[in-house]
Amino acid sequence: MKREDFEIQITDDGSTTIWLKEIDEHYHSVKGALTEANHIYRDAAFKFRHKGEPLRLLEIGFGTGLNAAVTAMAAEEGRPVHYLSLEKYPLDAEILGEMHYDAVIPSDLWQAIHQAEWNRAVQISSCFTLEKRCADFLADELPHGIDVVYFDAFAPEKQPEMWGRRTFERLYEAMNPGAILTTYCAKGAIRRMLQDVGFKVERLEGPPGGKREILRATKKQERC
Repeated sequence: MKREDFEIQITDDGSTTIWLKEIDEHYHSVKGALTEANHIYRDAAFKFRHKGEPLRLLEIGFGTGLNAAVTAMAAEEGRPVHYLSLEKYPLDAEILGEMHYDAVIPSDLWQAIHQAEWNRAVQISSCFTLEKRCADFLADELPHGIDVVYFDAFAPEKQPEMWGRRTFERLYEAMNPGAILTTYCAKGAIRRMLQDVGFKVERLEGPPGGKREILRATKKQERC
C-alpha cells in the first residue's frame, strides 16, 4: 500500500486507525479503535465464550493486529488460545510503526505479534499462540474446529463479496457446536442471513460512544 493511498488518523479514544482513501473506509471505528477491539471482540466474544479450556479462534482480517493484541493480553488471565488470522493484504512494518499502538499495548507484545513469521504457528506467550496466514478468505480452505470467530471485514457496502450467504455457511461449517461469532455490523439483512444459516443471533449494545448495536451469533448445539 502506497503512502498516498491512506492516512493514519486518531480515533476518539486516542488510539489510531487507517483510512483508505480510494474506498473511503477505516480499519477501525473512528469512535475508538481500541474501544471497539475490546468491546466487540475481546469482551463480547473471547471472554464470553472462554471458560479456561484451550480455545481456537479465527479472525477474518488481521489488519493492524489490534484485535490479536488485546486478545493476547486477555489470554494472560489463564485462557489459552490458538489464534488464527486470515489476511490477504498484510500491512508493511513501516505503516504499523506509525500506528503507535505501543502507547496502549505493551511494546514487547506488540513487537512479538508483528515479528511473528507468517504462515506458521508462533508461541507468543504460554497462553497465546498466533498463526497469521496470508490467505484469501473467499478462495482458500478454512480451518475447522473453531470456537470463536472475529468477523471484522470491511463494511458490506465497501466489500459486499465478504458478506454473502456462502461466507456465513462456510464459517458455520468450520465452527464447533456452541461456538460464537461477533461482528460490528448489525444490519437487519446480515442478522436475518445469520439466522437463516442456522445461528442463534443476539443484538448487543455497541461500544461506548460508537455503534448502537452489534451482533453475536451462536452455532446451535448438536442434538443427541
